[in-house]
Amino acid sequence: MRHEGTAQRRGEELRRHILLTAKDVFLETGFERASMDAVAARAGTSKRSLYAHFESKDKLFLAVLDLVRELYLDRLRTPDAYADEPAEAVALFCGRFLQLMTWESQLRTCRLSITAAERLPGSSRAYYDAVFATTHERLTVYLAEKYGPAGGAGEDAAPDPDADPAALAEDLLARTVLPRLFRALLDVEESVKEMPDDAALADHPDLPAIRRRVAAALAGRVPAS
Repeated sequence: MRHEGTAQRRGEELRRHILLTAKDVFLETGFERASMDAVAARAGTSKRSLYAHFESKDKLFLAVLDLVRELYLDRLRTPDAYADEPAEAVALFCGRFLQLMTWESQLRTCRLSITAAERLPGSSRAYYDAVFATTHERLTVYLAEKYGPAGGAGEDAAPDPDADPAALAEDLLARTVLPRLFRALLDVEESVKEMPDDAALADHPDLPAIRRRVAAALAGRVPAS
């Protein structure tokens, strides 16, 4: 039993090592030029071992996107991890999202998913779900918890379709993140070279503008007690 458990752990460690290596290979060479031979050589393993874990390059690429999702969500966290006051928590969450999405490694992954979309449509959908849809979902859940399904307008107020948490989350992300993300994605403005950390978030040059946009979007909404 001890031997089997050790072997299984080695297998899981090898699989993760292959995925981290494959991520670098895909980012450096692109989907089309990347090969299973190159991944096996860079990972220091045999092609037989590589194919034992991933039976094709397509499946390896989809598994790499799963890893990207895991790493990304660990770094993003949820809005309540940033501050106790809801508006500040939302602003910092949006700022962290912008940090991560204008980071060069993340931009290259996004471009890679776009180029692979025609050959492997599921890959672009997987990347969208992993990064954009999950971020939107986390912000939606937080807004619903803090402001209620009607945006905290009060029990006697008429329903406001614009106060729907999902619509509000989409609007906030669009206003605070998408303009800079699109410019960075097209290389109109410079990307962030080093992986951004939490300490750098407080000095992010876009944070004051993000706070203003969040404050305007949440104006008149009262957090649930």
